[in-house]
Amino acid sequence: MTKLEVAAIYIAANLLILLWLAIRVIARRFKGRIAHGDGGSDDLAVAIRVHGNASEYSAGAMIGLVVLALMGAATWQLHVLGGAFTLGRLLHPIGMKGGPIAFRQIGMVLTLLTYAGFALALLVAAFT
Repeated sequence: MTKLEVAAIYIAANLLILLWLAIRVIARRFKGRIAHGDGGSDDLAVAIRVHGNASEYSAGAMIGLVVLALMGAATWQLHVLGGAFTLGRLLHPIGMKGGPIAFRQIGMVLTLLTYAGFALALLVAAFT
């Protein structure tokens, strides 16, 4: 498996997570007949922010993953960073929608640690 194929697996997984979160927003909009904004619905407001949060963090991580793959990072690095980020992005919305609050916290810790990991790995690759 090439490094770009490894990156593609995590990109696809994160796109599916974003799709799932978008469908959750759409379902709440449909149920509440709310076309714009959150219409005062706390449930919709949370769904919108969970989707927004995932969108905001996923873009940077996926760019980092592809650039690392193109720069020749070790396959294990791509799996560790891509896997940890994806796990974090799965846990966070579960914790936000009524699951254990620890899932939300662990999800964000994994997200932030992998952001730091991507940054460090990119800097090392750039200067070596």
